Amino acid sequence: KRTLRFDVTGGRTMAESAYSFSLTTFSPSGKLVQIEHALNAVNQGATSLGIKAKNGVVIATEKKLPSILVDQDSVKKIVQITPEVGVIYSGMGPDSRILVRKARKQAQLYYQTYNEKIPVAQLVREVATVMQEFTQSGGVRPFGVSLLIAGYDSHGPQLYQADPSGTYFAWKASAIGKNMVNAKSFLEKRYSDDMELEDAVHAALLTLKEGFEGRLNENNIEIGIVGKDHEFKSLTPLEIKDYLEEVE
Repeated sequence: KRTLRFDVTGGRTMAESAYSFSLTTFSPSGKLVQIEHALNAVNQGATSLGIKAKNGVVIATEKKLPSILVDQDSVKKIVQITPEVGVIYSGMGPDSRILVRKARKQAQLYYQTYNEKIPVAQLVREVATVMQEFTQSGGVRPFGVSLLIAGYDSHGPQLYQADPSGTYFAWKASAIGKNMVNAKSFLEKRYSDDMELEDAVHAALLTLKEGFEGRLNENNIEIGIVGKDHEFKSLTPLEIKDYLEEVE
């Protein structure tokens, strides 16, 4: 007599995979599997992180070029949305460009309507809404990026993370990308509520250095800061080199 065995785990995996190509259909366990695949794309991306200090916000990322023949000046991972808001991504770069363009349009539309700058929280909500819409429509796919958005408005310094599902939260410090788990663990140990912006830049560099393959230098990382002057700016390679010398 043969005994027939049914592998429950395998059966569940097969059931999940049957729904993995449909964005708008929930699997039996209540998941939208394509969103999980989008998060996997984010986790394959370069490590990026953000830290909110009491007088500003810093965002930083690895910048690894696909070839030494690529002009490094043409590769920018930190971009400005408004004069006081900047964004960084992990995941698929082309997808981030779409979201940045939509965010800039929303910021301009808000200014034309109310004649004042858009609050950081509202700008993040508008971007997250676009990301959510791409999880609920046929014929599209989720964005394969997570964003860290840094800004300074009347409510003070703010750091937000937005994910492919359209979920967003305000963070004191966060990390995304392939070394996310170790980076967050490192930040939890070093973060303090009374941290100054200069200290936050040092902490960001030390966190990137912890999981970086090779030697960290001014050409393979990018750093953006926004302080009490409400002006977001990307640090020049020379400025980054000075900060690196301070932490070594």
